[in-house]
Amino acid sequence: MADINTAPAPDDNSLEGLYGLTDAVIHDVQEAVDSGDADAVGWIVGSLHPADVADLIECLPSAQRDKLESLLGGDLDPQVFAYLDASLRDDLIDDLEPSKLAAVAAGLESDDAVDLIETLDAGDKQAVLDSMPAGDRVMVEQALSYPEDSAGRLMRREYVAIPAFWTVGETIDHMRSDADLPETFYGIFAVGPDHKPSGVIMANRLLRSQRTVPVADILASGFKQIPATMDQEDVAFLFRQYDLAEAAVVDASGRLVGVITVDDVVDVIQEEHDEDILKLGGVATDDLYEAVAATTRSRLSWLLVNLATAVVASLVIGLFQEQIETVVALAVLMPIVASMGGNAGTQTLTVAVRALAVKELTARNALYIIGKEVVVGGVNGMIFAVLTGAIAYFWFGDILIGLVIGLAMIINMFVAGLAGILVPIGLDRANIDPAVASSVILTTITDVVGFFCFLGLAALVLL
Repeated sequence: MADINTAPAPDDNSLEGLYGLTDAVIHDVQEAVDSGDADAVGWIVGSLHPADVADLIECLPSAQRDKLESLLGGDLDPQVFAYLDASLRDDLIDDLEPSKLAAVAAGLESDDAVDLIETLDAGDKQAVLDSMPAGDRVMVEQALSYPEDSAGRLMRREYVAIPAFWTVGETIDHMRSDADLPETFYGIFAVGPDHKPSGVIMANRLLRSQRTVPVADILASGFKQIPATMDQEDVAFLFRQYDLAEAAVVDASGRLVGVITVDDVVDVIQEEHDEDILKLGGVATDDLYEAVAATTRSRLSWLLVNLATAVVASLVIGLFQEQIETVVALAVLMPIVASMGGNAGTQTLTVAVRALAVKELTARNALYIIGKEVVVGGVNGMIFAVLTGAIAYFWFGDILIGLVIGLAMIINMFVAGLAGILVPIGLDRANIDPAVASSVILTTITDVVGFFCFLGLAALVLL
């Protein structure tokens, strides 16, 4: 068996030595699983970081994954659940009794425990909560009372708070003597008698200050307080905008109730990014680990919408059936116009959806951005009008066909640029996620306009 503790030093092109889950480790685990060697499985898994164990579970085939869980006998570090893909995590917790799941939640930080429990059905959720210690149960229930995807759900309730009138020395003595402090923290919050935060002292500044200095004199500038009801996307924007490492979360009365750290925000950014990418592709959720039947059902509805839009485009083509039968070249060339318009519109759409998500596209600059994209679409349309017109002329030997496709190209790419920016802006103003519906609307517009312009111009000019 390979010695996973003696990996070679990393080079510029490899994660070997930095990333605990190497091909050799996976191979050793698979051999141990196939042979039913529970001791070897336990030793290897026990030597890995929880994130690497989660990756190990994800990369194993379903049969080996089930056998691995059986060999471990439920003896899995609770932290692994915080790193697992959501669908696989749901499969794992479905096999756990409420008391066992409560023990897993107790081994996690409060934000990860909430993330684990909030996915359960109402009955299972209550059973797990009833099995938790009273203090942990109250903490989770309070977090679950906040809206989904809000700062209240995201925050960690383990933080360090001290009276605002303390000195540096008193603060350091408190940190050394209090056994209930969280294992990891970046700052110490100064609070008043009403538990409302007045600022934060970063740990590095605290350690560099004299013991007699009042903590009020070394509070960090630019202190940010995040309402517990704020959407997690807005939280991520604040962290990105102001380079925050940690931020206080306050309730409606302004009292300190939790803290959000940058590692939580990294997860939010990844989650929101994945969600938008999936929506742009017409996929509701990440179904990589779902069964075939479940994956088929989740994708079917969006494909039905696409079918409906394709029928609309076909109806437009049907209006010009006689012209297509008369000039066969039209049937050969018309997909080019629609395809170029669709691709150009998708480029604009992608930039617009991303800009809306990170709040770079706002009411203040929307008019300028719209004008820019229209100009870009028009210029690209003229460039490709010349190219496609020349190709059509040399292909079919008819300059009128080249003229028709060139004019249609200009019109459709102009419309594509305009639609690519206006559709996501309009959906965003209507409080509809532009990542969900923009692509299918844009495709319908560019197909319909492309076919109608090309075939309509052909009917006027060629026939």
